[in-house]
Amino acid sequence: MEAKISRRQFVRTIGAGAAVLAGATAAPAADETRAASKPAGPIRFGVQTAPQHVTYQQIADIWKLADELGYDSAFTFDHFMPIFSNPNGSCFEGWSLLAALAAQTRRVKVGVLVTGNTYRYPIVVAKMAATVDHVSNGRLILGMGAGWYELESTAYGMPFYTVGGRARRLGEALQVMKLLFTQERSTFAGKYYQLVDAPFEPKTVQRPHPPILVGGVGPKLLQPIAARYADIWNFFADPDVARTKALCEQFDGVCRQVGRDPAQIEKSAGIRAQLLDGPSKEVRARLQALVDVGVRHFIIALPQPYEPSLVRSFAKDVMPAFRGGC
Repeated sequence: MEAKISRRQFVRTIGAGAAVLAGATAAPAADETRAASKPAGPIRFGVQTAPQHVTYQQIADIWKLADELGYDSAFTFDHFMPIFSNPNGSCFEGWSLLAALAAQTRRVKVGVLVTGNTYRYPIVVAKMAATVDHVSNGRLILGMGAGWYELESTAYGMPFYTVGGRARRLGEALQVMKLLFTQERSTFAGKYYQLVDAPFEPKTVQRPHPPILVGGVGPKLLQPIAARYADIWNFFADPDVARTKALCEQFDGVCRQVGRDPAQIEKSAGIRAQLLDGPSKEVRARLQALVDVGVRHFIIALPQPYEPSLVRSFAKDVMPAFRGGC
């Protein structure tokens, strides 16, 4: 009997400020979902484990399982209190947790989805990134975002700028970090950040730097930042594939406007409950529809408590169809 991935198991998902999506929509025919920019390279699969309302050992166990089963990536998040749930519950810090998890895995790419830029100066993030890249022997994906959780900033006394202010700071931060990663000494005179003959050693294991993932869908501010600086662009997939197709086409247009080939940037989609509900055959069809519009990297937002059977069944019944398997 074909495996079924239940809505109950995946219904509680996480995301970096994205709105909860509407109910699932049947995937359109293949000729209705041709991508504006044909994806290149393999299809990748990952998991995101929100480090809230769980123990460290529960997170470590699920990461080691994903590593063993052949998932391509695993992510924490960057928050100091739980999101979309009781904010008074337990929540681990994402980057220090990432360093520990990187040391306990062997092949899976690791990252934070995504780092809130306003929480730290760029030099702090760059140093953390270089450290984790060494701990993981070159497996870091550097996930960055503008920040969105106002309650968190208010509670801990961190500045919460306007949407434009947060986006512009993210753009400058990415410029600063790329300089630090690639130059022997760096000088930068920006509106928000400055460097003066700044050294940066050790460099990252990955050269010229770890792949940079930028999360966000705002067409006026965040998409242009991703188009200019990202190697991976992340968003949540809409169950209505036509909407995801339109979003991907919009991003491709922004890439061309800033002089970037859209095919150079991997499209990464967070996956929520609706897309994973039902028999594996239906799940594969939904994901294939997203592949056809340009998505190359699927990241499953795992709810708490983590259920190893879900991670196993997806690896067994869904992933092989996109890797030349059954």
